[in-house]
Amino acid sequence: MKVEVEAGKTLLVDGPASVDLLSGKAEVLAAPIKRGNRIVVRHGKRLPFEIKSNATFEIMLGEGASYEEVEGSTIPENWVKAVNEIISEAKSNTPLTVMIMGEVDSGKTSFCTYLANVAIREKLRVAVIDGDLGQSDIGPPSTIGYSILNKCVKDLFDVDADNACFIGLTSPGTATTKVIEGLSKLKEEVERKEAQLIIINTDGWVEGEDAASYKLRLVETLKPHIVVGLQQSDELLHILSGIGNAKVYTVDSPSAIKKRDREKRKILRELSYKKYLRGAKIQSFLISWINLEGTLLGKGITPSRERMRQIESILGVKPWYCEETQKTLIIVLGRNKWVPEENLKKLEEAIKKRIKVFREGEESGLIVSLKDINGRFLGIGILQGIDYRRRAIKIYTPVEKGIHTVRIGQVKLDREGKELGVCTVFTE
Repeated sequence: MKVEVEAGKTLLVDGPASVDLLSGKAEVLAAPIKRGNRIVVRHGKRLPFEIKSNATFEIMLGEGASYEEVEGSTIPENWVKAVNEIISEAKSNTPLTVMIMGEVDSGKTSFCTYLANVAIREKLRVAVIDGDLGQSDIGPPSTIGYSILNKCVKDLFDVDADNACFIGLTSPGTATTKVIEGLSKLKEEVERKEAQLIIINTDGWVEGEDAASYKLRLVETLKPHIVVGLQQSDELLHILSGIGNAKVYTVDSPSAIKKRDREKRKILRELSYKKYLRGAKIQSFLISWINLEGTLLGKGITPSRERMRQIESILGVKPWYCEETQKTLIIVLGRNKWVPEENLKKLEEAIKKRIKVFREGEESGLIVSLKDINGRFLGIGILQGIDYRRRAIKIYTPVEKGIHTVRIGQVKLDREGKELGVCTVFTE
């Protein structure tokens, strides 16, 4: 359908939809729109098309999509003021690091995109590090990634990650140290690439003492020059008031930001998984050929026959597979096998080691990351199964070459990228 919009208004489009500019001038978060370049608005996302001169659009709406016109710009005035001051400082103090904070659906990604686009139009070299595990745009969910931007963008999801760190979860609560270490590594990397402005987006976990402690640790470790907090009232006060070594801007969370429920955020994650699994096929690897991380499997040796007789006698069942490290005994049971808890305790007391029990097939569906010999992120895959006796693994992944390290995560997916839950039994 054709839609005409007057200059000075903003066209808000909720996906899934596609938008073509037929005439006039418009911008999305300071990114100019070119005629002939179709813009896709993802399911669960909203893009603001700010009309600079009378414009005509061709819009195609998918199921549940919509659009509306609003007067003026949806970009708050204090965004414009803060961004202009940040750009001015970045021109004289490089590299300048800016960290963005806010609760879920507060406009963090929109602010990052707007800041990046204004900086690019001012000829600055911009890097965006996406530290939001659950709603990551740069890199798949369960990772933190970065990209050096060489042109304006309407949606950071359209940007490919230059590198990423795999965390294996979509929430930072139990992985704060890993996230901080990963962000530190990526920040050092973009500094070596001579970025003039480094924008670090963070996750929406801000409520409570643990969240505040985590965010303040991020600031202490990454040492941003500027922290921008997006809030509607004072929901970030307990965090921002504790920041002492960075300039703090408090800006508004835009009224036009669309709030998404848990299901919508899940759908967005699944679209992202699907993007990074496109073209995947099943590949097999001997565990001895690769470096297996995130699990104790592959780290030990097969127990002696005498040891196996002792294990079987105490358990009262024959394990499908066993592996022993200096401190741990790994026991893999058949799919329908079960061992009483008291027998496991007896075995621990007898061998003086911690016992980890898996069941054959429990590993199927776990997300994995793939890295090359230099530790560079190559992509993700889905663990399809482990042949314990051959010590081989099967992975569904589009990555074909250069795989040196496979790291097992905790999120379970099917081959379409749909989330099936979380499994922690394989973690170290």
